Amino acid sequence: MAVNHPPAERSGERSLRIAMVVPPWLSVPPPGYGGLEQVVAGLVDALTAHGHAVTLFGAGGQHGTAAGGFVSTIPDVQYERLGESLPELAHLARVNRLITAADFDVIHDHTTIGPLVAGRRAVPTVATVHGNPVGEYGDVLGDADRDVRLVAISHAQRGLNPGLPWAGTVHNALDIRGFPRKTEPGPGPVLWLARFSPDKGPDVAIRACREAGLPLLLAGKCNEPAERRYYEQVVEPLIDEDVTVVLNADRAQTLRMLVDARCLIMPIQWEEPFGMVMLEAMATGTPVVALNRGAVPELVRPGVTGLVCETPDDLPAALRAAAQLDPQDCVAHVAENFSAERMAYGYEDLYRRFAADRYDIREPARVSAR
Repeated sequence: MAVNHPPAERSGERSLRIAMVVPPWLSVPPPGYGGLEQVVAGLVDALTAHGHAVTLFGAGGQHGTAAGGFVSTIPDVQYERLGESLPELAHLARVNRLITAADFDVIHDHTTIGPLVAGRRAVPTVATVHGNPVGEYGDVLGDADRDVRLVAISHAQRGLNPGLPWAGTVHNALDIRGFPRKTEPGPGPVLWLARFSPDKGPDVAIRACREAGLPLLLAGKCNEPAERRYYEQVVEPLIDEDVTVVLNADRAQTLRMLVDARCLIMPIQWEEPFGMVMLEAMATGTPVVALNRGAVPELVRPGVTGLVCETPDDLPAALRAAAQLDPQDCVAHVAENFSAERMAYGYEDLYRRFAADRYDIREPARVSAR
């Protein structure tokens, strides 16, 4: 059940001045596919609605959240350099110079490298971990400054590396206001919506739908070299007349596909730390059929908002059965358990517990890039 908290200005608690830091290759919210961007956009708007002063630090000329300030560290979004370390390091160095204790109470960092450089900041940092905290990424997080507090986005993610300095777990969420939604099961095909990667199992989706006798719409992000290579070498040879492909759909097209779909298939082949597309599907009334990996059991209510399968062999029957689920149950599940407002209250609790009691209330920050 959702917890109702009064906004800061009506509860007697102090309003906070929050610096929200995203990587330099993201637009907030995304023009198309982009889970982290959706999360940050909803969080900024919800925190601002609660009476806090939020400034988003990113790249490019503008951002599209309904509230909050925006500071750009570089004129252009650095998407073409995604995966390089220098653009993110330079972005964070500029952010660190711009943020002072006179202007902010807490920094909320969503970057990969941020926890390593947070010790140089004059303001305490809460860092959300958006990937799986193992391997090389686990090494980076394990070497983070001890004053940084890490936040998990699911219990499954946190359990992969329980020795890290976790401050808590706050599930990702959506602002579903304005989301299109259906009241009857979708008439369209099964939908697979992800980036083209073996982790996301598009080949498994094709085989499962083919066995179930159901058409499949593959709607994939396919603009990075590894994604294009995987699509051409593995996915394309499997495509026949029962599979339709849409590459790099925009946001409006994505929402239309979600509404029309019979169900969303999530045949993930890795320990997915969250899976925002599942929330987006359920928010439109579309149930989810997924393999039991990662955070899937935390997001999907089996038999109510979707069906969770143990093996790929179980997928065809689940795809056929998904049409019996009530779209209104899917929407209600997201609204009650994964609202942007609920996510904002979870982070507010962490901010206050960690950092806000160190500072007096001041006027909202007025910062400009320099």
